Amino acid sequence: MSHTVRHKKMLLTRLKKIQGQSSALEKMLNREHECAEVLQQLAAIRGAVNGMMLQVIQGHLTDHVVKESAEEQREADLEIVMQVIKSYLK
Repeated sequence: MSHTVRHKKMLLTRLKKIQGQSSALEKMLNREHECAEVLQQLAAIRGAVNGMMLQVIQGHLTDHVVKESAEEQREADLEIVMQVIKSYLK
């Protein structure tokens, strides 16, 4: 079973928090809040997304790289996560 399936409830909870933060940001922009408040909300959203990304990457590395017995599959799974990390950091 995939780590995203095993941790589905926790990941969905994190996602709902991110959606709530995003909705709050939209409301702030519609009500013309101060830029410092908008920046703080953006930082909170970024932190929440980064935390979720870290959790999924950690699960991928643990399940598909560390625990994978076939070396060829380990290398393929590692390459997948490395491409995602490179894309994320651009």
